[in-house]
Amino acid sequence: MVTATVGNLDSTQRDYLYSDRDRTVTGTISIQQMGVQYRLVEALKDVSCQIEPGKLTGIIGPNGAGKSTLMKAMLGLVPTSSGRAIYKGKALMDRLEAVAYVPQRSQIDWTYPATVWDVVLMGRVRKTGWFRRFSTISRRLAANALERVGMSDFRDRPIGQLSGGQQQRVFLARALTEEAEIFFFDEPLAGIDKKTEAIVFEILHELAEAGKTVLVVHHDLGEAVTNFDNLILLNRELIACGSRQQVMSADNLQRAYGGQVVFFSEAA
Repeated sequence: MVTATVGNLDSTQRDYLYSDRDRTVTGTISIQQMGVQYRLVEALKDVSCQIEPGKLTGIIGPNGAGKSTLMKAMLGLVPTSSGRAIYKGKALMDRLEAVAYVPQRSQIDWTYPATVWDVVLMGRVRKTGWFRRFSTISRRLAANALERVGMSDFRDRPIGQLSGGQQQRVFLARALTEEAEIFFFDEPLAGIDKKTEAIVFEILHELAEAGKTVLVVHHDLGEAVTNFDNLILLNRELIACGSRQQVMSADNLQRAYGGQVVFFSEAA
């Protein structure tokens, strides 16, 4: 596990950020025969697997494999041709109050006139309500989250003036303020620096250790893969799902990537 020490939170602040007030409410997400079709192109076919709470799970596969599509289909952001994702007896798309979702950076309007503080407080809108003042607790959560990701000094900076890694840290802080049960991140490691990568992985592991369900779309097979507990390997259909050791076999990688795969023995 890659680690980094950022901020100076005491145990009470850390518990407040990461505690699951009722551990019994968390549960496994079951993806059942998920299919997505764009016109005549089958983007996903009959994907079935489970995502466990308390584990850091990565979705991997070659370009065009349907990694982001799977995440969006689970949340109801793209229409499905078959199947669904189930969480605590209901479709996950009907339980979005339990989910904190961070999309790819390319999908965010970085020209929007918002400061770092504005963006992080947006994570409290669902619990506070629109056009209502943020409570002291919400502001405390936002301040603690910014400190945790090492961005307190940038609180008043326009979000568009930050580097890619800094922007990713701000959106990670926003996700932390949502007090969610489930955390979805779509390629949070794309185009970021090593310092930010270390911070991101440390926080993702802390969330998993607190009993949260954490799912990450990851774009390559570099050393960062060793940070995941479980993996979902796709190439439009499910190749393998399970522990990193089970999924990262030479046979599975060959089936997913064909001749393009470079096998990392450490990741296996």
